[in-house]
Amino acid sequence: MDWTPLLSTLTGAVIGIAATLIADRNRWRREEARHALEVRRAVYTEYVSALKAAGEEIRAVALGDHMSESARDAAVREAVRGTGIYTASERLWLVGPPPVVEAGNEAFHCLRAIRDAYARGVAVGSADDAPLIERRRKAMARMRRLMREDLGVGPLGIE
Repeated sequence: MDWTPLLSTLTGAVIGIAATLIADRNRWRREEARHALEVRRAVYTEYVSALKAAGEEIRAVALGDHMSESARDAAVREAVRGTGIYTASERLWLVGPPPVVEAGNEAFHCLRAIRDAYARGVAVGSADDAPLIERRRKAMARMRRLMREDLGVGPLGIE
């Protein structure tokens, strides 16, 4: 009996199955990478939005009238808590690569410095406020740049 046709058929079947498995594995990897990118995009958007909201909230509180220093302090701190920034920060720490997490943490600490200054009574737009705002602006720009790089989006060139 001639085994050549049978061996050729088996070899072709093995090659076909292996090629299918490799193609399926590659497709799965692409889908996983695409899903991970979408998760990071959602987390980055949530975090940047929460930082912006927290900044706007504490600014609004700082512009208001408060009966006492302790009331101002409590109002500013509550304004930050109500934005969901702490949850968004934890999500960033879970899925972001180290450079993005570091930049996000720096932006968060800049926001906290502003929060603490407003809680102490620093006036919005004052000479004491300006360097804090500038530091936060730079930290936010760096964070956004790193997030855009991680997502494969080109630089804006406007910050």
